[in-house]
Amino acid sequence: MIINVFGLGYVGCVSVACFGKEGHRIHCIDINDYKIGLINRGEPTIIEKDLDWMMKEAWEAGNILATRDYRSVMPDSDLSIICVGTPNNKHGHLDLSGIGHVAENIGEGLAASRRYHVVVIRSTVLPGTNEKVGRIIAEKSGKKRGTDFEVVSNPEFLREGSAVHDFYHPPCTVIGTSSDQAFAVMADLYKNVQAPIRRVSIPAAEMIKMVNNSFHALKVSFANEIGNICKSLGIDSHEVMDLFCEDTKLNLSPYYLKPGFAYGGSCLPKDLSALKTIAHDHYVITPVINAIEISNENQKKRLIELVTEQNGKRIGVLGLSFKPGTDDLRHSPIVEFVEAMLGKGYEVKIYDKNVHLSKIVGANKEYIMAKIPHISDYISDNLDDVVQRTEVIVISHKNPEFVDLPKRYPDKMFIDLVRIQRDLSEYQGAYCGISW
Repeated sequence: MIINVFGLGYVGCVSVACFGKEGHRIHCIDINDYKIGLINRGEPTIIEKDLDWMMKEAWEAGNILATRDYRSVMPDSDLSIICVGTPNNKHGHLDLSGIGHVAENIGEGLAASRRYHVVVIRSTVLPGTNEKVGRIIAEKSGKKRGTDFEVVSNPEFLREGSAVHDFYHPPCTVIGTSSDQAFAVMADLYKNVQAPIRRVSIPAAEMIKMVNNSFHALKVSFANEIGNICKSLGIDSHEVMDLFCEDTKLNLSPYYLKPGFAYGGSCLPKDLSALKTIAHDHYVITPVINAIEISNENQKKRLIELVTEQNGKRIGVLGLSFKPGTDDLRHSPIVEFVEAMLGKGYEVKIYDKNVHLSKIVGANKEYIMAKIPHISDYISDNLDDVVQRTEVIVISHKNPEFVDLPKRYPDKMFIDLVRIQRDLSEYQGAYCGISW
């Protein structure tokens, strides 16, 4: 392919060397004459392992040319990759002015082209940027998106120091597009990259890089706070975190990383509280750990707000225990929700096949009776009766018997806390999720 790379910083330089090494013809476009000069001597603009010899090899093969003149290279090219920087402005937002400027350049260059062209956004951008870039290119070129060109979101996951290795071995190659033709071009471009290709919606592709890096920042801060607590106790923090990382079933896994409702139960709140107390007693500042409970309480408030926004005073609750498959009601966030809604004057009906009042004993019974003294007036073992007698139904357990309820009762409003089905296209209007 004939590829234009706009921006010769970290992402752009790595892209030029790697795609050039693959045998593609690369036009490197930048406004910095020093960077242009380096590329035209076969030298990278950054220091990065393996990049020098790869750039030299591609340049000597005649695959790389750097220029300011984007108009001259656009008409005969197949693809343009946008790699310009998007730094934070003084308000914390990403500065997308460089993206807009490049989009204008691409549009002007495409005006004279008769070839189908794919524009690839590799820069980290805000959701909605792809649409704006497409609009700018269409206005400047007089071309039609979807017919003459397409804009694809293709975020990068390169780490400084291992960028070349990461280019060829990412966790996955993310392609955000609704175009089959553009996707086929991108799949061919990455055919030698050792990673699965994930075709996703454009907004998801635009969002994922910020999510990834924010989570990495969270992990660093969490580990540091644990380290500070351990040090105050004379415990080897690396021994603790090595042990922590051995658990790939829960700790390092997707298990707790699905958006939904608040956590509950007896273990998580208890142990989090204990850890916070240890830190406090040893004068260790732990803002990340302290914020966990605040965030969890906020999710409980979101549910109350979401329900009160609906037109209905009769609420059905499907699942009362803190998680399915148990009758443990202690510290169940749904119990707290029921208590709050009863206090606001709502009528509540509850269905949970695992909760039998006659079998609840001990601390479990004491907890529920303190929270909802007349629980027997609200709970039922008849699922359809609960749904039929209520207007707004909250699904809090991922039970198979709940999956088809929104279809069976289209006149009811369902609020799903557990994502009972992945495909939401069939559930529009009378169905919504708390975090999706």
